[in-house]
Amino acid sequence: MGNENWARAERHALSDALIDAGPDAPTLCQGWTTGDLAAHLVIREHRPDAAPGIMIPLLAGHTEKVRLQARDSMPHAELVQRFRAGPPGWSPFALPVVDAAANTTEYFVHHEDVRRAREGWEPRELPPAFEEHLWRRLKAARFVLRRLPVEITFVDPGGRTQRVTKGGRLVRVHGRPSELTLWAMGRKDAAQVEMTGEAEAINVLNQGRWRL
Repeated sequence: MGNENWARAERHALSDALIDAGPDAPTLCQGWTTGDLAAHLVIREHRPDAAPGIMIPLLAGHTEKVRLQARDSMPHAELVQRFRAGPPGWSPFALPVVDAAANTTEYFVHHEDVRRAREGWEPRELPPAFEEHLWRRLKAARFVLRRLPVEITFVDPGGRTQRVTKGGRLVRVHGRPSELTLWAMGRKDAAQVEMTGEAEAINVLNQGRWRL
């Protein structure tokens, strides 16, 4: 399966999870229900005027207003179906190469945000090619983790390494690429990883908070 299809597969799997959970279930996105998450996914693709506020705090108020309007303006099933149907044709996300680059990790993480907020969850056994795609995408973690005063190296089960931050005390974070992805995106309590290195640096990471 080509890389561009992982985003599509996770879009449909996430849609299924959102429908199964209903609009009021908790997620790993702090303060958000599944209904809140569904609205976020829709405006990210359908409301370019609101998208910048996802990353720019100064514009976050407008983004939140639009998200709440989307959440409250239609039934949950209709909102999820709009997300499942994909972006409008004018959206950059409609291009397969952009979809693969921008959405594969996004949808994987949000799928796990829904799955792992429920009791009795188990990690999925992902195809090796998908794990490999997530491993390659982990280089983007430096933009999330760069301000931490710790040098972080990811280690996959085969022993491959990626250093994602430089300087400071040394920590190695071990796990499957999928679990490292969740950890890097701030889902630390749900990610199945192990850390080795300097105790003080590990403590900094255990106590730190970051999200994307």
